Amino acid sequence: MASIRDFAKRYEAEYRHLNQFFSGNVSPNNAKPVLEIFTARSSQEMKQICRAYSSIYRQDLIQLLSQQKTTFARVACLRASEPCVRDADIARDALFGRRIDGDVLVEVVCTRPSGEVALIRQAYQARYSASLERDVSSRTSGSLNEVLLAFLGSSGYHGGRVDATMAMCDAKTLYEAVEISGRRVDQRGVLQLLHHRSGDQLRAVLASYRRLYGQELARALKRKEGDTGGGGGGRRGESSSFPGVLRAALRCAQLPERHFARAVRAALERGGGAAREALVRTVVTRAGVDVRRVNQAFAAKTGWTLESVVRNEFGGGGKSDDGLTGDLLVELLKLA
Repeated sequence: MASIRDFAKRYEAEYRHLNQFFSGNVSPNNAKPVLEIFTARSSQEMKQICRAYSSIYRQDLIQLLSQQKTTFARVACLRASEPCVRDADIARDALFGRRIDGDVLVEVVCTRPSGEVALIRQAYQARYSASLERDVSSRTSGSLNEVLLAFLGSSGYHGGRVDATMAMCDAKTLYEAVEISGRRVDQRGVLQLLHHRSGDQLRAVLASYRRLYGQELARALKRKEGDTGGGGGGRRGESSSFPGVLRAALRCAQLPERHFARAVRAALERGGGAAREALVRTVVTRAGVDVRRVNQAFAAKTGWTLESVVRNEFGGGGKSDDGLTGDLLVELLKLA
């Protein structure tokens, strides 16, 4: 097994570039090596670079980045963090930030595979000495609360094989709960099913539903949402209609690229700093996952690429904090 000394030697150029840049000893005009570190290195390699940096400089690189009051340092911090830790921090901010953000909570809990959600729960407990489920339970209410807790509970079922027969049975159960239960959705039946199915199994259920009934479950839920007069996506932790919250959660689980494209579009419509925040969160968390599909989904609806929106919001060409941030985000957009 490689020692800290081995890591320090292997990543010597990287941690020296990082130290010089974030200590203010290098001009932003010479940021190219730093940009390459945050785009060319994998999550595991970034973890080793952070270990080497700490060993040489007796300072935690993530902590150093988090203390700097620049957008570029924040993006770099998110990129350098382990994904489960990064997502735990995003969830914490959504729960205890300036306002409770139900949309972001649904995003974190429902777009990640069940195995990753289990790691996020562990990271949250380790960092904040608190249970993510307990904080969600106390800080949110109504349908948002119920759906989030069901998805969090399902993270304990990751790792098994997808059962096609069970998926068909579950699809029929969902049809009965949504279409045959009368005007309102059978919430108890739906929540019980969600709680006991992994993300992979749930996607198989939704695919089976489409094959059996010739439409997406989301379409039926949209009709129910209109019937109940509900609206909203649970922002600020408020109660919203069960069909509406469930539809948003299932979209995240089934087609995450559409969710993220939709989130950026909605943020652009709100204006202010919302677009910048949505771009940072989307590009950093989906780089190397499905960011190209997000870009395709976004372009299909707007006619713009994410790169063009990043350039419009942040600029590029280095020199300024916004320019460096734009350059970093554009490079991350290239990761498959």
